[in-house]
Amino acid sequence: MCGIVGIVSHQAVNQELYEALSMLQHRGQDAAGIITHEDGRLYLRKDNGLVRDVFNAQQMIGLKGNMGIGHNRYPTAGCSSSAEAQPFYVNSPYGITMAHNGNLTNANELKRDLFREDLRHINTDSDSEILLNVFAHELSCQHKLTINEKDIFSAIAGVHKRCKGGYAVVGMISDYGVIAFRDPNGIRPICFGKRETDKGTDYIIASESVALDLLGYDLIRDIDPGEAIFITADGELHTCQCAEKPVHSPCLFEYVYLARPDSIIDDVSVYKARLRMGEKLAAKIKRQYSFLEIDVVIPIPDTSRTSALQLAFHLGVKYREGFIKNRYIGRTFIMPGQQERKKSVRQKLNAIDLEFKGKNVLLVDDSIVRGTTSKQIVQMAREAGANKVFFASASPPVAYPNVYGIDMPSATELVAHNRSMREINEYIGSDWLIYQDLKDLISAVKKWSKKVKHFDDSVFSGNYVTGDINETYLKQLDLIRNDSAKQNRDGVTDLGDSKQSELIDMHNSR
Repeated sequence: MCGIVGIVSHQAVNQELYEALSMLQHRGQDAAGIITHEDGRLYLRKDNGLVRDVFNAQQMIGLKGNMGIGHNRYPTAGCSSSAEAQPFYVNSPYGITMAHNGNLTNANELKRDLFREDLRHINTDSDSEILLNVFAHELSCQHKLTINEKDIFSAIAGVHKRCKGGYAVVGMISDYGVIAFRDPNGIRPICFGKRETDKGTDYIIASESVALDLLGYDLIRDIDPGEAIFITADGELHTCQCAEKPVHSPCLFEYVYLARPDSIIDDVSVYKARLRMGEKLAAKIKRQYSFLEIDVVIPIPDTSRTSALQLAFHLGVKYREGFIKNRYIGRTFIMPGQQERKKSVRQKLNAIDLEFKGKNVLLVDDSIVRGTTSKQIVQMAREAGANKVFFASASPPVAYPNVYGIDMPSATELVAHNRSMREINEYIGSDWLIYQDLKDLISAVKKWSKKVKHFDDSVFSGNYVTGDINETYLKQLDLIRNDSAKQNRDGVTDLGDSKQSELIDMHNSR
């Protein structure tokens, strides 16, 4: 998962891009980047780190122009190197920059074809650079000195035909405007909005609607699966469906964990969806686990709070905050290695002994992925004096790796993969383990959405909506994305690594 944003305005966009990326920081903490355009030139700043650390006042001043795009990186593919910070840039044709959220499942095939047939060189391990070069090649096939929206939409249609997987994309073509498009299954989220000013209409594109709220933009809607939009440098909006058979299948895990609760994705309030997850889970406990004597419900902060509060209400049990979070420690789910995750849990959470001592505690989390965090938290509850520790997950068992842009690297590193409920319970050390049913989770999210027909629920079901994932692919994924492989990769410095942190003034090719 990554955060992307694009703005076309009647005033400088550098500060608004920065603020939007800050609101999307939860989607990626590895690197950040902004590129802007003014008078035929592009101004780029990107580097490893949080948004607040990548940009200083002087660098912000250097990001000139009334249109630009930005990106927060979460290293799903490639390594944790500033050479892979986005946005990426290609000189030909026209000068194109691009930022991408998601993962291409046929990246290796595309990279080979780009070299052999399109005569394009890829310098990183990032599939985002591959996607950029596919689009650039498709656009160059128009063989025109100047292009219009029809040419751009035709190139994006070519991208959809060649690229498989989940992707939400924002890009910028020098002197022309900003583009955005979404994969034909609509797996990764992306929306756009507008703001009326005295000078005209400003437009924004972002991964989540929360970025629009901060900056005073009104949400127009989500970009449809397979759809593309083009906003000219003068502020004209064009839209087009560029895929032959789009199917609305957004990622179910976005609503469980990834997205902010104050976002709306595909007409579904993330906050309301999480409330309903709590209701569904409470109903299951009443139906199947009424024998459990629960004294208090305690959430594992922060994502599970909404579900836990509603669960406690429907069970008629006290809700208490039993863990205090150190907000200066990042989300453990997106720590780069297993050792870092283990070390960070106790740095991040501290138990309030009075809420645990002598009580039968129901801990509620949004999900259980590797299980190591859950295991440590159960132990912390026992050390704080809990009599019994029950554990509930607002989502079903995460038993399969994600291939569309979420870093669940290896099936063998998922605690629910090929394990029974009893085995998972023994591993995390709880007295009883309760999971949400998949049908209840789908019902909780889908309730008010007229758009969504079904979801990408592959991490729970093993059913991959793109239809191109097999055991061979998953085995190869395991080899490159397990923690030991990542740690070995991160020790290598890529070509050009030292130059990526500089502010670059690039001339476009025309």
